[in-house]
Amino acid sequence: MSHPLIGITCSEDYSNDSFMVRNYYFKATEACGGVPIILPSLIEKFSLENIYSLLDGIILSGGADVDPILFGEEPIKGVGKITPLRDQFEINLAGKFFEMKKPILAICRGIQVLNIALGGTIYQDINSQVPNCLKHDQEAPKWHVTHRVAVDGHSKLSQIIGALSYRVNSFHHQAVRQSAPGFIVSARAEDGVVEGIEAPEHPFAIGVQWHPECNWHLDQASRRLFQSLVTSCKLK
Repeated sequence: MSHPLIGITCSEDYSNDSFMVRNYYFKATEACGGVPIILPSLIEKFSLENIYSLLDGIILSGGADVDPILFGEEPIKGVGKITPLRDQFEINLAGKFFEMKKPILAICRGIQVLNIALGGTIYQDINSQVPNCLKHDQEAPKWHVTHRVAVDGHSKLSQIIGALSYRVNSFHHQAVRQSAPGFIVSARAEDGVVEGIEAPEHPFAIGVQWHPECNWHLDQASRRLFQSLVTSCKLK
């Protein structure tokens, strides 16, 4: 049996010229039968073309804020650190994999990148832009779930999770604002903040605002997200 190659994007630290990604992503991917491959922010055409052809799917991981210039806005006070080379790489990567109909699982920052890459927008800072929003940047352990989301019963996400109401962990202050053309909102928090998007006509293009990689070993629904990605990669 072949095991699909799944690329996982990295955070960047320009202060010491390094890349970083938490091992949660690797453990979850490998436990579900995928071979995780670290993806630094590549810029050369020959590198990108090989990535596109060799990988069976990708995980767009969490990390720094997305530059608002990429969705036509000026920065507001709530915007944090941005990583422009990563932004450029991931937006190109997401757009190409979507075009090729290769599986994409987008997590936290990743859901925002996927949405922007396909023509959507995000909130730069929900704490100042969404009235009465919940606390979405928890101070509990990463594996602990802190707020509830409502899941669209007609979505692929609901089939994977197996529930219409689901409690998640949460570490973000940016979020999807207007979903991209061809995407639906598959989950929302009680304050209306978008927690999931997907493209119904794509084999597997799913974004979640929470962090299933942090509790896949404790929560079957989180594990099924990674299993579904791997299965989709095998079927592509």
